[in-house]
Amino acid sequence: MTILALIWGILALCGMFVAFFPCLGSLNWLNIPFSVVGLIVSLIALLTSKDGNKGGAIAGVVMCAVAALLGIIRLVAGGGIL
Repeated sequence: MTILALIWGILALCGMFVAFFPCLGSLNWLNIPFSVVGLIVSLIALLTSKDGNKGGAIAGVVMCAVAALLGIIRLVAGGGIL
């Protein structure tokens, strides 16, 4: 499950970087819910993993949270469209 959290975080960050290009900011409307679901999956993976196997889940939590937060900031700065 920690691998899923890590992959989900990587995909969320990739979506966030693509949405930072001009005229693609509306992609954040899809990426923010994707990141929030990834954050939930990562938190579940973090809570259910063994002590020595939490690195991927922690990375997933951080990446999904950053992607959601920066996506929201980008939407606010662009007026929700750009």
